[in-house]
Amino acid sequence: MSEITTAKAKSRKKKSNASPSNVATEAKNPSIAREDFKGGDVESLKKTFINRIRYSLAKDEYTVTERDCYKALAYTVRDRLVDRWIKTQQTYYNQDAKRLYYLSMEFLTGRTLGNALINLGIEENSRKMLEELGYNLEELEEQEFDAGLGNGGLGRLASCFLDSMATMSLPGYGYGIRYEYGIFFQHIRNGYQVETPDNWLRYGNPWEIERPESLYPVKFYGYVHQYIDARGQFRAEWKDAEVVMAMAYDTPIPGYGNNTVNNLRLWSAKSTRDFNFDYFNHGDYGKAVADKVLTETISKVLYPNDATAVGRELRLKQEFFFVSASLQDIIYRYKKTHTTFDAFADKVAVQLNDTHPAIGVAELMRLLIDEEGLAWEKAWDITVRTMGYTNHTVLPEALERWSVSLMEKVLPRHLQIIYEINRRFLEEVKAKFPNDIDLLRRVSIIEEGSERMVRMAYLAIVGSHSVNGVAALHSEILKATLFRDFFMIYPEKFNNKTNGITQRRWLKLCNPKLSDLITEKIGDEWITDLYKLKGLEKFAEDKAFQKKWQEVKLANKERLADYVRHKYKLKLNTDAMFDIQIKRIHEYKRQLLDALHAIYLYNQIKRNPKKDVVPRVIMFGGKAAPGYFKAKLIIKFINSIADVVNNDREVGDKLKVLFLENYSVSLAEKIIPAADLSEQISTAGMEASGTGNMKFALNGALTIGTLDGANVEMAEEIGAENMFIFGLTVEEVAAKKQSGYNPRTYISESPALKEILEMIAAGVFAPTERGIFQPILDELLNVDKYFVCADFEAYIKKQQEVDKVYRDKAEWTRRAILNVARMGKFSTDRTMKEYAEEIWGIKPIIVDAPNGK
Repeated sequence: MSEITTAKAKSRKKKSNASPSNVATEAKNPSIAREDFKGGDVESLKKTFINRIRYSLAKDEYTVTERDCYKALAYTVRDRLVDRWIKTQQTYYNQDAKRLYYLSMEFLTGRTLGNALINLGIEENSRKMLEELGYNLEELEEQEFDAGLGNGGLGRLASCFLDSMATMSLPGYGYGIRYEYGIFFQHIRNGYQVETPDNWLRYGNPWEIERPESLYPVKFYGYVHQYIDARGQFRAEWKDAEVVMAMAYDTPIPGYGNNTVNNLRLWSAKSTRDFNFDYFNHGDYGKAVADKVLTETISKVLYPNDATAVGRELRLKQEFFFVSASLQDIIYRYKKTHTTFDAFADKVAVQLNDTHPAIGVAELMRLLIDEEGLAWEKAWDITVRTMGYTNHTVLPEALERWSVSLMEKVLPRHLQIIYEINRRFLEEVKAKFPNDIDLLRRVSIIEEGSERMVRMAYLAIVGSHSVNGVAALHSEILKATLFRDFFMIYPEKFNNKTNGITQRRWLKLCNPKLSDLITEKIGDEWITDLYKLKGLEKFAEDKAFQKKWQEVKLANKERLADYVRHKYKLKLNTDAMFDIQIKRIHEYKRQLLDALHAIYLYNQIKRNPKKDVVPRVIMFGGKAAPGYFKAKLIIKFINSIADVVNNDREVGDKLKVLFLENYSVSLAEKIIPAADLSEQISTAGMEASGTGNMKFALNGALTIGTLDGANVEMAEEIGAENMFIFGLTVEEVAAKKQSGYNPRTYISESPALKEILEMIAAGVFAPTERGIFQPILDELLNVDKYFVCADFEAYIKKQQEVDKVYRDKAEWTRRAILNVARMGKFSTDRTMKEYAEEIWGIKPIIVDAPNGK
């Protein structure tokens, strides 16, 4: 309260010329009020801000809180988007533009305020306006909750795509679910991950617009009545279904430096029966609202635990819920300007972001056949030409499969459609490859076995005209292994679209000091053309520029250290190397290898406390799926290492280990600019792409990594000599799997690794919970699925090389500058251009300023 009180006290001194009453008087003049919603100058922003505090929040300068001020600022910014938002949609209609609809279970948007201010070009004036009123922009930004709409790279990529589409004036929409609770809020208690609800909507969301008029019925369960209609046509009617209503909430997505404001539409589940008076009047108050509670569970939480039958059923319902609502909305929009479906695929492109929305193939067929009366052949041609499928994994277990029995129960009509798609597809395959009977079994959408399963990735491939991976290596692996048979059948469908990141958020917003330094040196064209960073190359060895670069990095490290000091009561040495791995916790990402290196460094210091070493702060961050026992144990292991290392006075500032809880987009924006070393050490062949690697490199961190995912292309662009590449290659991993891999061979050849494993076994890192890390030991000694032991020695040697280069500040800085300078390829602007031209067939639509302004 003291900060708020102080801010109020300041504001009372400064508001004499712009009090709520004064602005209220000015607002009576319609022309002034109208201009207030458009102007980006300090006075216009101030008028709207004060109006919003009084007329939207019903507060005055004596009752207003800091959260109120955040909301008022958000409304002020949103007001400046609305005219452009409306104009954008009108322009798309007037030009009958082909539009892209991006279907994704996740949109990890992070905070909206900062990004909107930058894209509108009003960040500085907003800061000045707030300062005049006694408030601080950064403090108000901290009031915004991260939107709980995603978990990791999949959702963050989707959000980067939306930003790039708007900036490039591409007519695109995002479709997803408005989760009431995010995946979970991560607490660390006694070293363990503890999940609590992520109630990100607790204080409302000022960025969204509720659209109760955009309401669609979504059906579940029931049965299918098949019959021949009066015209002799086969018909199917889905009867006695449970109906859930999908209501739309829209969020504006502004482009940078233009008038385009695209739309993110999220669906919330609403019951058709909110209240049963009969139950209520008989005193059964629970049953009176039971239907509403059960129905609205669909959009309650991101990724329910699918370890149970109930969880799997809810997950399937979630996926179908948003896909059905989205496709109904797309068809409704198309029919506004078209009377037949002849042009549908020429005006509509739908991209399936991973296998979650794959049911969209069957649902579009159902809508076209059952609801719109199209013949199967025409509906199928439209569906295939409309749909595109992006695969995000090489792990077979991550490709969704639903039991036939579950599909038959929840979506009976869709199972029938899938059966027919599969029958026709297998006939096509048989005709092409008449002598390969086993091929039919391998590619069938229906997997036979003790329990028949629907293979959703196969449905997506068969029902789409394009199938893409997200990094060159990943796409080649898909063609050579996971989808080899489909590549043989449909080689023309397969292509690669290497992922990227938006430089607006991941450099200009999150690292303003480096952004300003770059702009000062080469101009600001890089904000919309990342290849312009190439202009930094000639300054890589410039001593004066290097000094400024180092000052920026130190300031970012001090900012992160200040955050850590306040939150964790841990003082960090900012001269130390900030060695960081932040990403979803999974065994293949090998946080465990990083943790073993921390123990190795600890042992080196303990063995010779007086030795001159490069000090390090090793930081981890990321969430483990609630049901993923081994990943959660790795989090406990990291925290147990930290307890030992950080409390050893002999070690002191030479080494610190820290797990940063509740990793999020807004936390990443603090961490990434401060990183010296980026850990991208997944087992080769396991990571589809990765985008964290790109964010770190764009902010001047050097990468230690394997030749996995997009690391391969980064090495090609940046130069492998400016990264620290180590470890087994994809081919070497495959060969070891084939020949029979024994981790004990590598342990016996590595005294350092052997010592570490003996320490774990002896309970050094869990003196009061002996044996707790036995599952980790058992995995490393007997299985080591992800080749931690095989890569350990190579990793240690490469880390020693890292130390050597870090001691040479000029050389480290030179490499850091070159990393940034050569990141042009890894903008989602480039990725979106490739999707638009090669898959979607959409073109930029220039939106004029509203009313010519």
